[in-house]
Amino acid sequence: MRPVALHNIPDIAIARLSIDEAHARHIADVIAESLDPAETTVAAFEKSGRWMVEIHFVRSPDEAAVRALVALAAGDDAAQALSFATLAARDWTTASLAGLTPVEAGRFVIHGGHDRARIGANRIGIEIEAALAFGTGHHGTTRGCLMALDRLANARCPRRVFDLGTGTGVLAIAAAKVFRKPVLASDNDARAVMVAKENARSNHVASLVEVVHADGLEAWRVRARAPYDLILANILLRPLRRLAAPMARLVAPDGRIVLSGLLASQANAALAAYRTQGLALERRISLDGWATLVLVRRKRLR
Repeated sequence: MRPVALHNIPDIAIARLSIDEAHARHIADVIAESLDPAETTVAAFEKSGRWMVEIHFVRSPDEAAVRALVALAAGDDAAQALSFATLAARDWTTASLAGLTPVEAGRFVIHGGHDRARIGANRIGIEIEAALAFGTGHHGTTRGCLMALDRLANARCPRRVFDLGTGTGVLAIAAAKVFRKPVLASDNDARAVMVAKENARSNHVASLVEVVHADGLEAWRVRARAPYDLILANILLRPLRRLAAPMARLVAPDGRIVLSGLLASQANAALAAYRTQGLALERRISLDGWATLVLVRRKRLR
């Protein structure tokens, strides 16, 4: 993969903690739910027999606030053991690749360039470098969406696909690879748009994936492509509820909407918002305390 030029990537503020698996996952869930995903990303993963939590910050973090969240999830001792550091872009590239292993979700495998040769011929590899700072596919919400995509691909082939809040472009790339159809992806973060475009090129689907800088669903390019046979929205509960009505207007009859970024306890609240717009639950996928919902807009009876 051709990484984004290192001189364009700022130094990375990072917090680390070694702890048991259960607490690592709980801390990751609390941090992901509590802090702005545009400013902060978190990963919990196994390394050398121990579980690690790594929190990456776009800007200098409020250390006291972060420690308070860790204390809420795992106790005061864990909060005190949390260490903060700043890594230069080149150091971050090396450190991030050392900690991340390929992630499997159905036929999809999210991996870095260092694991390219390990991907089986019957798998769909998506190469995303952790050096690009966020959205590497290790989170349960991304894996849930990929599993939903894999199952949908066995039953249908949508003609128009839209990925809302694409981040690194993982879901848009996965959809382009499995369906071989054009995919429109949007994000309100200009840096995310740049990274997603680079990832699409590196995964050889740049001709299928168009990434636009847009806030929500009001951009003319988003509305002009409607109706969509498949919409992917891996964001958070609050914007998902706010966008229920406009998103329902963009999905075609018998089309699907895949919602994620939801804690298991939030799934019913999201589902209620979309049921009022005429969508029905087709499948629920639960991973690591997170929920992914596959909704269908039923064809109206004559």
